[in-house]
Amino acid sequence: MQPLPQPEVILTHESDLDGLFSGLLLRRLAEKLFSVTPRLEAWNYNGWRNRDLTEASAWVCDLTFEPRLDRSNWLIIDHHATDALPQKARLIHDLEKSAGTLCHELCREHGLGSPELERLAHLNNVADLFLVGDSEFDLAGDYANLVKTYGFWNLFELIGGRLENLLDHPLLEVMTVKRRVEDPLGYEWSRANVVEITPEIGHVPTIIGNNNLIVHRLLDEKATPYPVLMTLFRKATGAVLVSLRSKDGRALKVAEKLQGGGHANAAGATLPRSIKQIPEAIDYLRQTLSPKPRAATSLNNLGDLLSAIER
Repeated sequence: MQPLPQPEVILTHESDLDGLFSGLLLRRLAEKLFSVTPRLEAWNYNGWRNRDLTEASAWVCDLTFEPRLDRSNWLIIDHHATDALPQKARLIHDLEKSAGTLCHELCREHGLGSPELERLAHLNNVADLFLVGDSEFDLAGDYANLVKTYGFWNLFELIGGRLENLLDHPLLEVMTVKRRVEDPLGYEWSRANVVEITPEIGHVPTIIGNNNLIVHRLLDEKATPYPVLMTLFRKATGAVLVSLRSKDGRALKVAEKLQGGGHANAAGATLPRSIKQIPEAIDYLRQTLSPKPRAATSLNNLGDLLSAIER
């Protein structure tokens, strides 16, 4: 078994259950191996891109491997698509597994397995990979929605940093009722109010229900003419987040234009700090993502001139 470097910090994704699950698993593993509790940081995509990497050693999970992470004594565990190849860092990577599953497998190799963690790893994997054919897809979505609804650090505090406390949490009852009552209402309202950003991208306004499930259903039923659908969310800090979904791999390409990232069909970004309100965000997205009209070339201008002379 290859020894792991002792991390100064554990860096994870703040926006979903996969980031919470994998980050807390790695913190527990570091506690067992080194008898210390390393600092845990959770980042959105834009903040992460701008973070200085000053640590001599770190463990990174659920964040895309890129050349700047290729550092000695750095461990990266992830499942997002990447073209970068590690030369110095250790990379554990699998497109077919969630980051949480990869971290759970690493923990089990070091004797940190339990039925409770196995259960959570399964539910997280189903939710993060959006495995709609799984018999527990709805329940997995309820677990994932805990992070979406209450936030990474609020949920961290509610469970006391202990993953097992997520199992059968009372707040899951709230998620179940919201799914049963709110989702059908939210779907019908959102379907009737989709707004065009570009001919290929539609903004799905949401006022109630699970955004991901609503957008997935719109794409699955081809209820709009847009191959890429986005939702917008304004955080308490004022930051506006963009969530993008598609069926043909275009979501990630759009996210990258916004300095974001993610998976081919499920990606996201944080808009510039100057964008504070949803209407501003829509205007900004139209300007940023709309194809620019091609300026007349000198050849065309010369052709026009010759045509004028001939007349």
